[in-house]
Amino acid sequence: MFVLAFSALPQGGWAQKYSNEFLSIGVGARAHGMGTAVVASQNDVYAAAWNPAGLAGLDPSAGLEIGAMHAEWFGGVGNYDFLGFTLPLAAKNQRIGVSLIRFGIDNIPNTLSLYEADGTINFDNVTEFSAADYAFLGTYARSYPKAKGTLRVGGNVKVIHRSIGEFASSWGFGLDLGAQLERGDWTYALLARDLTTTFNAWSFSFTEAERATLQLTNNTVPINSVETTRPTLVLALARQFNLAQNLGLAAELNLIATTDGKRNTLLSADPISIDPALGLEANYGSFIFLRAGVSQLQRIADFDQVERLNSRPSIGLGLKVGQLNVDYAYTDLGEDDGRSTYSHIISLRLGIRPRTAE
Repeated sequence: MFVLAFSALPQGGWAQKYSNEFLSIGVGARAHGMGTAVVASQNDVYAAAWNPAGLAGLDPSAGLEIGAMHAEWFGGVGNYDFLGFTLPLAAKNQRIGVSLIRFGIDNIPNTLSLYEADGTINFDNVTEFSAADYAFLGTYARSYPKAKGTLRVGGNVKVIHRSIGEFASSWGFGLDLGAQLERGDWTYALLARDLTTTFNAWSFSFTEAERATLQLTNNTVPINSVETTRPTLVLALARQFNLAQNLGLAAELNLIATTDGKRNTLLSADPISIDPALGLEANYGSFIFLRAGVSQLQRIADFDQVERLNSRPSIGLGLKVGQLNVDYAYTDLGEDDGRSTYSHIISLRLGIRPRTAE
């Protein structure tokens, strides 16, 4: 775990693939139950992380809304948490939001001092540290109701802090912009994530003994550097269906275009690769929700060099009781030699309406 933590560190100042990728995991059990295809339909406190324009989809009468999520990824190795709130402004059809995201791997053994000067092993020298990524989002969104439909626009200002024990840390800043256009049963959306390119400035602090150990074990000693995250564009389309009385269905398709070079996606090219995601949500009386989705379609070659299409499926369940929403999702990260790596995701959403004058 110690080696893996440092292998992800930047060794120079260039645009690195999968930089700040913890933000692409996404928050909210509803989103994960729908295969993360929610850029057009997410219109609650979790929209800050998916499409900031979605905050404006909340009616001003909804008042304050609070969201919290906890998920354990990779069999409990990584913990992913979210806490956020949103409230309307006095000006009509405007909202702001504040969100905090943390993805961390804790209790990593630090074995740099495992060996004594005479070559003997001393397990008492082994300490533990955490590798954690934090993101603070400040969100503003506004809606423009028109006769032919409603346009919603919004943006995020992101402050990112990443740390690996006392050895390394970085600070970064970025900007997201998004829009949603709702016309009847259709919603169209566009998201530009890291629009201005997000920069992370890394600094490192190793003792002379730790530097010597890294060099003796053929590890590169990292140097202060700047890591950049190139923009990602998402096109989204959602449709609402009224199947029967109190029975509805929502479907959404997202096309995620990365600009950092060729990736193993369904449509792979350099510098742009496109990864589709598809989600479905059925509801009964806006009380019980059933969800399913698929994302991360990749071509995987087995030992016989036979190529197959791998994907990340997901299912979910939601329950709305008054102003409280409880959501659950189960998502499988894929197979590796017949072994499944899965995660259970639980999120809550609570609305607090303002008192009305009698």
